[in-house]
Amino acid sequence: MATSWHARTLDDIRSALGTGERGLSSAEAAARLASHGPNALPTAKADSLLAIFLRQFRSPLIYVLIGAAVIIYLIEDPVDAYIIGAILLFNAVIGAVQEGRAANTLAALKSFAEADAVVLRDGKELIVPDRAVVPGDVLVLAEGQKVAADARLVSARGLRIDEAALTGESEPSLKSAETLPPGDRVLGDQENMLFKGTNVAAGTGRAIVVATGTATAIGAIAHELASSATEIPLQATIRRLTNVIIAVVASGGLGIFALGMLLGHSATEMFATVVALAVSVIPEGLPIVLTLVLASGVWRMSKRNALVKNLQAVEALGQASTIAVDKTGTITRNQMVVEAVYAEGSLFTVTGDGYAPVGEIAADGAPIAPGNHPELLVAGQIAAYTSTARVAYDETKQVWQVTGDPTEAALIVLARKIGFEKEDLERESPPVAELPFTSELRYHAAVHGGRRGMALSVTGAPEFMLAASTMVREGGTVAPMTAEKRVALEARMLELSGRGLRVLAYAERAGARAPLAPADVAGLTFLGFYAMKDGLKAEVPAALAKARAAGIKVVMITGDHVATARTVALEAGIYREGDRVLSGAEMDALSDGALAGILAEVSVFARVTPDHKLRIIKAYRRAGQMVAMTGDGINDASSLVAADLGVAMGKIGTEVAKEAADIILLDDDFGSIVSAVEEGRGIYASIRRVTLYLFSTSAGETLVIAGALIASYPVPVLPAQIIWLNFVTDGFLDIALAMEPKEEGLLEKPFRRPGRYLIDRAMAARMFLMALSMTAPTLLLFGLFLDEGLTKALTVSLTTLAVLQWYNAWNCRSEDRSLLSMNPFGNPYLVGATAIVVGLQLAALYTPFLQGLLTTMPLSLEEWGLILLASTPILVVEEIRKLFVRRTRPLPPRASPAASSRTDLDTP
Repeated sequence: MATSWHARTLDDIRSALGTGERGLSSAEAAARLASHGPNALPTAKADSLLAIFLRQFRSPLIYVLIGAAVIIYLIEDPVDAYIIGAILLFNAVIGAVQEGRAANTLAALKSFAEADAVVLRDGKELIVPDRAVVPGDVLVLAEGQKVAADARLVSARGLRIDEAALTGESEPSLKSAETLPPGDRVLGDQENMLFKGTNVAAGTGRAIVVATGTATAIGAIAHELASSATEIPLQATIRRLTNVIIAVVASGGLGIFALGMLLGHSATEMFATVVALAVSVIPEGLPIVLTLVLASGVWRMSKRNALVKNLQAVEALGQASTIAVDKTGTITRNQMVVEAVYAEGSLFTVTGDGYAPVGEIAADGAPIAPGNHPELLVAGQIAAYTSTARVAYDETKQVWQVTGDPTEAALIVLARKIGFEKEDLERESPPVAELPFTSELRYHAAVHGGRRGMALSVTGAPEFMLAASTMVREGGTVAPMTAEKRVALEARMLELSGRGLRVLAYAERAGARAPLAPADVAGLTFLGFYAMKDGLKAEVPAALAKARAAGIKVVMITGDHVATARTVALEAGIYREGDRVLSGAEMDALSDGALAGILAEVSVFARVTPDHKLRIIKAYRRAGQMVAMTGDGINDASSLVAADLGVAMGKIGTEVAKEAADIILLDDDFGSIVSAVEEGRGIYASIRRVTLYLFSTSAGETLVIAGALIASYPVPVLPAQIIWLNFVTDGFLDIALAMEPKEEGLLEKPFRRPGRYLIDRAMAARMFLMALSMTAPTLLLFGLFLDEGLTKALTVSLTTLAVLQWYNAWNCRSEDRSLLSMNPFGNPYLVGATAIVVGLQLAALYTPFLQGLLTTMPLSLEEWGLILLASTPILVVEEIRKLFVRRTRPLPPRASPAASSRTDLDTP
């Protein structure tokens, strides 16, 4: 927002907005709606299925293939062009089906914020759609409502707003109508402001609307999302690889054309040769195989509760070197839970999971029966008396849902664990009077009647409660609150706080009266402390240990204060001795370059805003890290978009976060991220495997054509034959290679991120060896049979290349394991694919239709035997290379988590 509404007086705001205590008139509201527009965020038209289909053709590699098809159509038989067209069409259909019709992020922002609002119009309360709220309207707020627009509070009584989705704060913000001092404040520190899309957790209030629609805080996020886009790593890699292919095709084609002209070949012949060469260099099957490999990865990841929205995001997760996790809802449950009760001098620990009222209570490490401990029964009664929250089980979502303040919900759950139901207690001791928690009072007081008369129960800030208590009960005995006892109780409070727990004190007094006034909350008998926290998710420590062992650095980002953030991160295993906790204020003092320079030292970012989150993500990317960002709230949306990979929580996540993310964790289990990383690395290995196979065969075909040209042979493989090899033969084998079982221990092995072009030096050298092993036997047999006619020679060279590709597919199963040591039926898909391509090659040679299409003729059994024998060197050469690799670079032993984490992070 451009105007600092939090620092302006109410009179000034009313004057600026032309409103009053009775709100706007209906006529004025209608006029403002017409001039300001609806209180809604802009929506973008969803892409049609046709648009998604056409988008599949937006690739330089596709453009080159289309160009080759056009040229072939003009100078050769159009059948070859039709084959290329069929390939492109098939790829586009697969891609369009997988991409689907994803909902637009801005539309999700709009639907998230839609609700009804209660406003004052002509001095009367009216319920209107939030789209009809205008600047100057007076909102009437009550527990459970969604805030319809950005607004400045006029009055507040115990008003607490759940702003977790916007600010990341797990604790609802206590609001006040007091004017704040001038100066910039982050959203979470604007105590007198309300923001569109947040929720009223407790209390009541009234507020003047100061901004609607795109002028709201959510509107700013919507604008950021609209202008943000991040290229998925695989997209960038394929784009760069495509540029290299185009450069090779152009330079190589020109070179060979010039060489042919110098050797006396005609321009027409050389032009046809260059086109054939271009078709051989371009791996026509690459777009299809990448799409299908990623699609199969999407299916497998869905089995691990990870819903992938973008196909290419599957492989990207395997490359992640840094995972930036949002604390609330990702590391923690966003559920306050009482973990300890200090009752009348005794400390009890409480177990349980979230808001489920199930758990044990223990003393000195041993479970106890609460009924045998009167001091614990009193603690449970007061917890129930001073809570207005409701906790109920949602059968549909199968989760415990809270209405009201999470802190008071934690007290209700504690009461149930001890054995009390609020309704049962209040039937015996009906409520008489109450003072809800406010920032001014700092306590919640309630008076209940009963057979022993009226009693006052109070929970609140320990500092106030200690000051308001004149007596203290310990061990069943009531004694005066002395200075020494107060100091001892303060020490106990500090000890609990040092464990990262939020501490509330509780006390009581007999002989209360109604109505209850703040002055009556005095002369209390101090009883003890409730210690609670937003607990870690159970799976987090183990998952973080696995991530560290995999060489992935996990950093935590939170809006909480530094001390709280450090404690939670230490418990989770994110923060370790020597790490740095960086606050938002400290970030503001750093330049972008300086921030990127200290990232290696930082494991926790505390007290940050959405702008800080976005800056953190950009800093990691600037530092060369592949960063994945997890989140669940509106405030995470921009960062999820900016990250290399956005991961949203499926259960607690807002629709905004889900739509901004690339991957959604359906079970909200942080461990699923680590499992998905392992799957991603397996997918990366599959992509390397099929890329090696495709490019080695393409390189072999290229060398065969170039070698024939130098030897003054005719072109030994025609464009239609190259298409047959690259699409039909390769098409089955590379998909089968993609289904090769995943290696064991992928997370324990050092992981090297792919180079800029996917193909590193070792892979390039391996491709060259394979290509040479294809070139020699093919040219040898082509020359040997050339005297028997061009058709026979073309048939022999085509079949030889096909057999070499069959052998090569089995070579590519492993980088260093001997083919003889691997179970031949370990990949049944490859066995089946080999049988299919053998059958297809036989059809190409012995069926009239394919003979005419591919310029082939039948071969005798002796000729087949010669081809099979002449092709074996590719197996022998690869076995020798693998033996050399095993002897000179043995597989490293399984690394320890600590060693692996340090080594892998430094791997380029």
